[in-house]
Amino acid sequence: MDQEDVVYIHNVILLSHKKNELMAFAVTKMDPEMIILSESFPSDEGWPFAKYLGACGRMVAVNYVGEELWSYFNAPWEKRVDLAWQLMEIAEQLTNNDFEFALYLLDVSFDNFAVGPRDGKVIIVDAENVLVADKRLIRQNKPENWDVWYESKFDDCDKEACLSFSKEILCARATVDHNYYAVCQNLLSRHATWRGTSGGLLHDPPSEIAKDGRLEALLDECANPKKRYGRFQAAKELREYLAQLSNNVR
Repeated sequence: MDQEDVVYIHNVILLSHKKNELMAFAVTKMDPEMIILSESFPSDEGWPFAKYLGACGRMVAVNYVGEELWSYFNAPWEKRVDLAWQLMEIAEQLTNNDFEFALYLLDVSFDNFAVGPRDGKVIIVDAENVLVADKRLIRQNKPENWDVWYESKFDDCDKEACLSFSKEILCARATVDHNYYAVCQNLLSRHATWRGTSGGLLHDPPSEIAKDGRLEALLDECANPKKRYGRFQAAKELREYLAQLSNNVR
């Protein structure tokens, strides 16, 4: 990968065929979150971010979406299933989309998402730690192992919201499972810990679902896969299973 093709803007790395435009952002030292929310991936175009309202220096103002995801930790099961499905859909959209940009969430916790009070839609409210990679550019430049699927390593740490990642690798691979890993490990599975809790958003499922065992197996494989490339398949099946459960409970 040519160094000139990578633009570093604070803690956001942008790889883009629109290099000149991004360099202009870098020169003006605009806040990276502002670039994500207002210029490159605005909510008006269907991206799952809060609507950008304005900025003063490095302070970014966004619209109030609703209560943070954390407030739904003990919501009724059917609500939590719907929210979990939306989170996996966000992970998929940010990983694979028609624009061929991958947006990797480097800071995933219950406080970084909010839920609309009327439509129940999950929105990312903190886009400060996002890495954006242009997959077309990766395929064009063909850095070493660019076409080898990258599996994120499970991080069994004793702190909250842990994530293990390499920015260099994320910027050099066309197929990456990081967003699935981040959502499953830090939000949905039994490995998720936040504010003294454990069990993740899908804790304490109904007895029939717990007895079936499929949900727990998919969450475990998504968070800490035992098979090679197991997270890719588990994430796909988990999205489908959660959609099925959500339809069943509505």
